[in-house]
Amino acid sequence: MSNVQTQTQSTNGAADDTGATYEDMDLLRFSTAGSVDDGKSTLIGRLLYDTKAIFKDRYEQIKQASDRRGLSEVDLALLTDGLSAEREQGITIDVAYRYFATPKRKFIIADTPGHEQYTRNTVTGSSTVEMIVVLVDARNGVLTQTRRHGFIASLLQIPHIVLAVNKMDLVDYSEEVFSEIQNEFRTFSEKLDIDDVSVVPISALKGDNVVEKGDNMPWYDGSTLLHHLENVKVDATRNTVDFRFPVQHVIRPDQNFRGYAGEVASGSVAVGEPITVLPSGKQAHVEKLQSFEEEHERAEVGDAVVLSIDDEIDISRGDMIVRSRNVPQTESQLDADLCWMSEDAMQTNKRYLIQHTTRTVQAFVTNVVYRTNVETMHREAADTFTLNDVGRVESETAEPLFFDPYKINRKTGSFIVIDPDTNNTVGAGMIRGKAQGVTPVGEEPTEEEEKTAIQTKSPNVVWEGLNIEREEREARNGHEATVVWLTGLSGAGKSSIGRKLERKLFDEGCQTMLLDGDNVRHGLSSDLGFSPDDRAENNRRVGEMARLFFEQGSIVICTFVSPYRKDRDFVRSLLPEDRFLEVHVDADVETCKERDPKGLYEKAERGEITNFTGVSAPYEPPSEPELVLRTDDEDVEASVDRLAALLEERGVV
Repeated sequence: MSNVQTQTQSTNGAADDTGATYEDMDLLRFSTAGSVDDGKSTLIGRLLYDTKAIFKDRYEQIKQASDRRGLSEVDLALLTDGLSAEREQGITIDVAYRYFATPKRKFIIADTPGHEQYTRNTVTGSSTVEMIVVLVDARNGVLTQTRRHGFIASLLQIPHIVLAVNKMDLVDYSEEVFSEIQNEFRTFSEKLDIDDVSVVPISALKGDNVVEKGDNMPWYDGSTLLHHLENVKVDATRNTVDFRFPVQHVIRPDQNFRGYAGEVASGSVAVGEPITVLPSGKQAHVEKLQSFEEEHERAEVGDAVVLSIDDEIDISRGDMIVRSRNVPQTESQLDADLCWMSEDAMQTNKRYLIQHTTRTVQAFVTNVVYRTNVETMHREAADTFTLNDVGRVESETAEPLFFDPYKINRKTGSFIVIDPDTNNTVGAGMIRGKAQGVTPVGEEPTEEEEKTAIQTKSPNVVWEGLNIEREEREARNGHEATVVWLTGLSGAGKSSIGRKLERKLFDEGCQTMLLDGDNVRHGLSSDLGFSPDDRAENNRRVGEMARLFFEQGSIVICTFVSPYRKDRDFVRSLLPEDRFLEVHVDADVETCKERDPKGLYEKAERGEITNFTGVSAPYEPPSEPELVLRTDDEDVEASVDRLAALLEERGVV
């Protein structure tokens, strides 16, 4: 094994053997989890020791302590003695953080407790990591706690999980034992929403397959744990597309300056970009971005900055600044996964506080949908949650929250629940979306609930990563993928323009797909009506389908009335910046009535069609579309030419 270092690694810009400075190295945050005595402390000690991350005198101390205890091996678990002392004193167990680095990468380890009683701390410690290492004792195999930690990893959308089968030295390094455990866990993990699952046989005590291979398991041809840690993709959970800036504090040192301090939760923003302030909806432009006394042209995800705007707008803590053309959902009724962390049972008639980004609001749990049995992964009927229960609930907040679904954005999709009577954190939640009034498990759904149940995510499905990346498809197609969204009143000319645009692009050799409102409602959305909720669901389905065709490298042309800005903005949020072109096909109602190729306006005016846009339902025109086509003044060919010119100007074709 490697020798112990005699000094710490420099953090003052020293270069490693690859030429990269310490500050420039990738950082991987990962957590360790497992049952009591599975060897987490020993594993962390082994990683610290074999990567030369401890002082020589510290190693001598634990060596002497091991000798005094009559141990034949140095007890590397003593390196994490602080947490052990907490256990011995019977005080509250919390997450312990360890730091180390190799020439390839920096690491922060969240060492989480193993006992079931402290599952809540596993949730806390793992909420910001990109990988979780779950240990099992090779003698005991996969236990309930192993499944619980796997389920938590899935719930928290941790992209990478490693099952470390520890104490292989105590089962004579048996390949058969390892294979049985690996097969059992992989069978279980098929039920989880995790794309990357690896299984590594190790001996934390002896060091086999932790940092170095060792000679005891020649039958294992995979990588060591450290090699896996050094090479796994980082930043997989960072949303770099959707700019979200929760305001933490208003800076007003004098009458000449007003700035808004906070951390960029996701995405990025540059000086001069248009922004919208929530909840007011007021718009302005970014004037300055500062940190300390330094000014920046751009702020990226994770940057702590003071943002100034070019207009006097009332902004306070808890507000959120976002890019004007990419706004989050704003709702008071939430559908969420919830982990209960209190010994006091959850009460559906009690007022709690929800802390979401920098915003704190009152909330009630309105519906307990189900509790998950982590042993069987079955959904069980429940009317409350007790300590360490995990399940799905619907809640209502006194003020709306500005969020993205947790699967898209961890920072704006998560919250904690606080008991106002004790000020204790009693729960942690991951937002799925807007509450739909889902029927609790164990109750028979009504006919209307069965109709809307299709809006919820299907159970037991796992997202499969792209087999062929979009960039590779774009290179072969010879053009970029993009979504062109034509919105406007019925009869404005959306379908005519969309069809001719697709023919033009197709004839030029482009990969295209046309999604038309009528065609979609004949199949995909044949179960939906035209109420605001049904229109929102129709747009959601079309948006998700458009995203799939987009990832296939196509220019996707969507022709839909889509009367509500919020629904169109949701589709925009699914795509990278500048890959969604909102086109307002603008014609006044009278012109549309004159055209009326399907006689819909006449039927609507006679009351035969309800919720008809332009007659009995509103239309919200785009506030800042990429293009406006005034079809009461120009013909279809001219509109298509202008659209094609826009695509060329944007570098799409």
